[in-house]
Amino acid sequence: MSELFDEVDEEVRREQLKKLWDKYSLYFIALMVLIVAAVGGWRGYQYLEAKKAAEAGATFEKAVELSEQGKHAEAETAFADLAAKAPSGYRILSRLRAAAEASAGDPKAAAKMYDDIAADRSVGSEWQDLAKIRAASLLVDSASYTDIQQRLETSAEAKSTFRHSARELLALSAWRNNDITAARKWVDAIAEDGETPPGLRSRAEALQALLPPVAKS
Repeated sequence: MSELFDEVDEEVRREQLKKLWDKYSLYFIALMVLIVAAVGGWRGYQYLEAKKAAEAGATFEKAVELSEQGKHAEAETAFADLAAKAPSGYRILSRLRAAAEASAGDPKAAAKMYDDIAADRSVGSEWQDLAKIRAASLLVDSASYTDIQQRLETSAEAKSTFRHSARELLALSAWRNNDITAARKWVDAIAEDGETPPGLRSRAEALQALLPPVAKS
């Protein structure tokens, strides 16, 4: 008797499943198709992105070769083209390299290119700070201390990644513009930072030796 009831229960379950399948099979099939299409689309996207990255990498290397051959104008054009078309990973690097190539012939134009990067929040704060450092290094011999200070003071703060370079440029600019107080301020900041690189510390000590002694009260 129990076997009979089991067979009846199983037949009922089969009938219920059949009804569910008849009712929802189209939705289930559509869902499976969508899943397969989504996976295929994602794989295709990954393939295309990898292909673009590989092509951008090869183009970037060719632009670097042009730079190493002294063909700065051609290298600048190649990097600028990459900056406009390459995947995001190569875009900021290409912008920075294009500015570096421009600096060989027109430092002011290159500084403007770095300024554009520094003003672009989409590239990230560290890239912005690096662009500020690069621009200031091109202008330190000609710009006023006030200009360099406006560019770099935030980059010279204690937690900044490029604080060492920023402080060195600020000290040099202050010294060139005869602002001895400011020059001493930045030389002291370099000396007091335990993480200052040895080479930079040596240069700061050399600059300090050029400063007049502190007047005794």
